[in-house]
Amino acid sequence: MQYIDNIIFLILLVAGFGLFAKSLQKIYRNIKLGREINRSDRKAERWETMARVAMGQSKMVKRPVAGVLHLFVYVGFVIINIELIEIIVDGIFGTHRFLASVFGHGFYNFFTATLEVLALLVIIGVVIFFIRRNFYGVKRLTMKELFGWPKNDANWILIIEFALMMAFFSMNSADYVLQMRGVLAEHGSFPISEMTLVPFLEIFSFDNGFLVFVERSAWWFHFVGILFFMNYLYYSKHLHIILAFPSTWLANLDQKGKFNNLDSVTKEIKLMMDPSADPYAAPAEGEAADIPSKFGAEDIFDLNQVQLLNAYSCTECGRCTSVCPANITGKKLSPRLILMKTRDRLEEVGRNIDKNGKFEDDGKKLLNDYITKEELWACTTCNACTEACPVLLDPLSIIFEMRRFLVMEQSAAPQELNLMMTNVENNAAPWQYNQADRLNWAKD
Repeated sequence: MQYIDNIIFLILLVAGFGLFAKSLQKIYRNIKLGREINRSDRKAERWETMARVAMGQSKMVKRPVAGVLHLFVYVGFVIINIELIEIIVDGIFGTHRFLASVFGHGFYNFFTATLEVLALLVIIGVVIFFIRRNFYGVKRLTMKELFGWPKNDANWILIIEFALMMAFFSMNSADYVLQMRGVLAEHGSFPISEMTLVPFLEIFSFDNGFLVFVERSAWWFHFVGILFFMNYLYYSKHLHIILAFPSTWLANLDQKGKFNNLDSVTKEIKLMMDPSADPYAAPAEGEAADIPSKFGAEDIFDLNQVQLLNAYSCTECGRCTSVCPANITGKKLSPRLILMKTRDRLEEVGRNIDKNGKFEDDGKKLLNDYITKEELWACTTCNACTEACPVLLDPLSIIFEMRRFLVMEQSAAPQELNLMMTNVENNAAPWQYNQADRLNWAKD
């Protein structure tokens, strides 16, 4: 019977991690649909930024209540899942609390007691988060853009985390009582379980067979739940648990809002400055041959790979939208929704590729079908959204690229901007008068 359990465990383990690897491969493929961008400079600064922001949660605590609670859930859930190593070894080889023999009695007691305290903090965190999302009425968490799947997704994650922690306590409580009765060897210290569930089990004097059933059921539930949670991440905003690390490492370290130069424009200017250059000559060896055929971005293929990674990494926390002056004053723009819509379009393109083997034109674009011109032109480029993001995402860069397409490819800028650009072209200034008349005001 034990061998059958081990085989079932191994099959579930391989299937769970195999499906997870397949999901990551699909995400990687979708991100690679974007334009390549080199963010390999300033490596020491990038490692420091990732450690401070992604691992250290430095930007989360700028809002203390949510930041501290998130720290409880993040640290607790990650460290508790170190126990997954023990579960895997026990499941494959049929051992019981394998790490006790590795750590030694004293340290293993400290380890299990720490896990219990962290599990309690996780429960406190997810319960308060659930109340804040559904009953307290935090504005950024109750906006219309979160209706439907985004809200349900957040709630499901909180419920799953709560259930996993309760399974963890149930397993430890039954295990402890069996240890006290001499059925199992004494390994571990369980202070929270001793104060909560253990008295309940002792009051009803459950027999050893039932306690073994509870311990084994909770153990299997915890294991299968972790595999389910891991594979659910692909469909969830909680993918940021993984992608926040590469996103912060690849974050733009230059001045926020800095307008990047287009390789295609740079090439044209160089040709204009060199009368002897042949505009139809093939690119020289080592010269970029993959200059985009259009200015700006109309669809996800025109965005760079970091921008697509940002779309997958968005936590949907709404901190960006809550500080956006355009959104605050009632305009349609929501920086959070820019990233969410980019991800939705990217996923749609991915499903198209899965179905056809390659992308077949579906008659849709990110511009207009997902993100409207009204949203794009509502942006004041104040950078409040990029400053507020807890994982350094940059929705403003997507807005920049889509505006650039509207201006340079479609000449679809608002009338006020077209007038200003005409003045710059004719008068070298935004104002509608000749350069020679600029100082006339001083004569008045």
